[in-house]
Amino acid sequence: MIRALHRWSGLLALALVTLLAVSGAALSVFPAAERIAAPQAEEAMSVADLAARIRSAHPGVEQIRRAPSGRITAYWFDGGTPGSAVIDPATGASVASADPNPFRRWLTNLHRSLFLDDAGRIVMAAGAGAMLVLAISGFALVARRAGGWRRWLAPLRGPLAGRVHVELARAAVLGLLISSATALWMTASTFGFLPNEGAPPEPPSAVSGATGAPLAAMPPLAATPVASLRELSFPSPDDATDVFTLKTDDGAGYIDQGTGATLGWAGLSGWERVSETVYMLHTGQGAPLLGLLLGLTALAVPAMGVTGLFIWLAGRARRPGIRGNAAPGRAETIILVGSEGGSSWGFAATLHAALTRAGQHVHAAPMSAFDPARFSGARRYLVLAATYGDGDAPASAKGFLDRLDRLSAVPAAPVAVLGFGDRSFPAFCAYARSVAAAAERKGWRLLLPFETVDRQSPQEFARWGRALGEALGIALELDHQPVRPETSALTLVSRRDYGHDVQAPTAILRFALPRLSAWQRLTGQGFARFEAGDLLGVVPEGSPIPRFYSLASGCRDGFLEIVVRRHVGGLCSSALATLEPGGTVAAFIRRNPGFHATRDRTPLILIGAGTGIGPLAGFIRANGSRRPIHLFFGMRNPDSDFLYREELEGWAAGGRLRHLSTAVSRGAGPRYVQDALVAEQFEVVRAIREGAHVMVCGGRQMAAGVAEAMARMLEPIGLSHQLLKAEGRYVEDIY
Repeated sequence: MIRALHRWSGLLALALVTLLAVSGAALSVFPAAERIAAPQAEEAMSVADLAARIRSAHPGVEQIRRAPSGRITAYWFDGGTPGSAVIDPATGASVASADPNPFRRWLTNLHRSLFLDDAGRIVMAAGAGAMLVLAISGFALVARRAGGWRRWLAPLRGPLAGRVHVELARAAVLGLLISSATALWMTASTFGFLPNEGAPPEPPSAVSGATGAPLAAMPPLAATPVASLRELSFPSPDDATDVFTLKTDDGAGYIDQGTGATLGWAGLSGWERVSETVYMLHTGQGAPLLGLLLGLTALAVPAMGVTGLFIWLAGRARRPGIRGNAAPGRAETIILVGSEGGSSWGFAATLHAALTRAGQHVHAAPMSAFDPARFSGARRYLVLAATYGDGDAPASAKGFLDRLDRLSAVPAAPVAVLGFGDRSFPAFCAYARSVAAAAERKGWRLLLPFETVDRQSPQEFARWGRALGEALGIALELDHQPVRPETSALTLVSRRDYGHDVQAPTAILRFALPRLSAWQRLTGQGFARFEAGDLLGVVPEGSPIPRFYSLASGCRDGFLEIVVRRHVGGLCSSALATLEPGGTVAAFIRRNPGFHATRDRTPLILIGAGTGIGPLAGFIRANGSRRPIHLFFGMRNPDSDFLYREELEGWAAGGRLRHLSTAVSRGAGPRYVQDALVAEQFEVVRAIREGAHVMVCGGRQMAAGVAEAMARMLEPIGLSHQLLKAEGRYVEDIY
């Protein structure tokens, strides 16, 4: 059992674990290099002395930071211009640029998340988990091979690959245990699975109102050695109510700038100290020699991977082929599938089975695997393509159009393209249409004209199948039974109804989180992890086809919330409109990473109307960092459908919402959300020039009006919403 666990976890995660190890080994060099390069403060130097020297060299200093390596960085304003530099503590003068090393930053992002944000962090955490499993199981296997724990260091016999593999494991296992375990701890902390790390000190309720006390006369600064400093923030010289903020290895507090008195202090909790120790063990920050040692042990991973692969190859049996799927080179019919959520694969399976029963050799593959050289026996290509977002390629079709464009000659076998989508969305089958258009431009002969399937209709799929059978000269009946997605029962805990007075009945529905298994919590599956902007798929009774609603909450909120407007004849919206607290629905989560708020401090401009407020409210609710958020919200009548009115007022008072502008479309002087944008175009354009991101959610007509207004507003500064889209700074979720 242990051997199988060790073998398969190693084989499955070989590339990922190797990438983790090599990038981690490279990163281990930086703490030691920084320690050597940075000027160090004298052992007896106090923070008061350091601050005085820096203030003398840089009168506008606003903040001083000390890294675990001892490097001291200062930040200041000089004539309104920000500046920063690494400081020589002996003189307070600048000695080097404070700009982060771009290669180190690139390498850190690769090591942490593969440049994929949360999804990448989960992948790398899986790699760390695999490394931990490998280290533990390898520890047990080495002991078994050596003849017991007491003979751990006994000489080994056998093939060279096996001996090298075990000797490397002996040397590296302890370091790998530390590195992988601390990596998993840090990932769990990042995703909020560990307790909070303590609270900051309470802001002072009263200050002296005086200013200008000498730094040397401030007891907290004079008594604190530089060696324990983490950060010192200076008060604004023009604000007598502002205070110094001091953070040290022991805690954090505030200091009166007029008297030097300590106004509040909060020591580090035991949990914070444990977390900092874990961080030090993993990164080497504050312990550069330990970091170098762990980095050296990590370099054993690729060598163990290669030797382990040789061991496996020497004893493995021939791998069986994929059951029911013909080999690519022997198949007459190639089914290429472009799917985001997996439903198109269900249709592909139905088509594959029907053609196989008709006596054909059929191979199904993702569109991303398209390569005519692999399909040498192909007599026809059948492309089943869904559309993701606003006409984008779904996950399993990435790169298909590029491969098609690079072909010097298209395949001789004809092609038929079938698109899957929802006609209520503006980009209905847009990606499949682009595939058909690209094939036509390339001169690829068509087996059938382009067709579409709306809302996973089995009838439309069967009709296309009969046309395909006629083209092939066979009787082909596609009896597709949609596979009901795996769902959980969600219980409604509260509802708030709006819009009846304006003939637009709308409700904010809040559901309790379902009970999660330990495995779901660990892996983030199902309802364990979601964000505002993700989609809640609700499967109504009497239909296997889910309806999707944008989430107005994240998993950290502890509930699921959606905004639903009742549509005449709408099966799902009608059921939700009559659902009372205590009632349940069958639902599941679908990730929607293209409509997530970025995690930075750049301004955020949110634009929505009607039910489009849902995910936007979720972004504001989650704005714990108080980044500047400007919301433009359109409604029909503020007395009837001002959704989230009380919450928006509270979020504005708490700093989560910087500015709210509303547009009322009913009554005297109707105004739409794009009109509100134009009325504040100066502030909007200024925010965009400062790097703001724009997120639009609502109906297609509203989105078109906003895009048109944005085009007029941005044209004078040489920008456009299309350019912002290309930069990922203008995203839409429209319906």
